[in-house]
This record gives sequence, structure tokens and C-alpha cells, in this order.
Amino acid sequence: MAKARPVTIYGIKNCDTMKKARAWLDGHDVAYEFHDYKAAGVEHSQLEGWSKDVGWELLLNRAGTTFRALPDKDKDGLTEKKAIALMMAQPSMIKRPVLDVGGKLLVGFKADQYEKAFGK
Repeated sequence: MAKARPVTIYGIKNCDTMKKARAWLDGHDVAYEFHDYKAAGVEHSQLEGWSKDVGWELLLNRAGTTFRALPDKDKDGLTEKKAIALMMAQPSMIKRPVLDVGGKLLVGFKADQYEKAFGK
């Protein structure tokens, strides 16, 4: 029997998208660990690794109120380094959820992506 891949879902507890993702995982009997990066923080090296894996453009939640409330000087001329600094300073700027399935990252929640990742 194949060993289950470790699954960790990263996000913020009260986010609606997080609730949908966790409900999907629960409904499909997928065991996972939840990491609340508002409560537990996020490591700079982890954000850098995620950025290398999926790109900072995908990780940065530009649609959220936290990003939209930034002064234009912070939003203009974004680079990977600047985006990571913004996400470190305000973790709610990280798109949610980030799902780590044995080292493979899924960013955001789409049921069809989860179905493919878990073969459900």
C-alpha cells in the first residue's frame, strides 16, 4: 500500500476560500495539517521557495483589500523581492489557500484541481 503524501494547507482561519477548501478536504477524507499564517507566521525562506515553485505573481493576492489599500508606491514596480517583503509584512496578502501535497503546491481553491491532485 502506498504511503499517503503529507498534506498541509496554509492560510487564514476565517477566510471564505479557506473554508471551502477545508470543507472539500474533509468531505473527501483527506487528512491534512492546517497552518494559520496569521497566528503562526510564515518563514521568509518558505515564501521564497513557494515563489520559485509557482511564481510570486500567483502567490500575491492583488484582489484582496489589504493589497488594494496599499499606497501606489508600494504597488508600483513590483519585483519578487518586493512582493515577498509585502507578504512577510502582511500575510493576508498571500493568496489562499496554499496547499502543499507532498511538495507539490496548489494555490487558490478550485475543486477540479483538488480532484486531480488527490485522484478523487
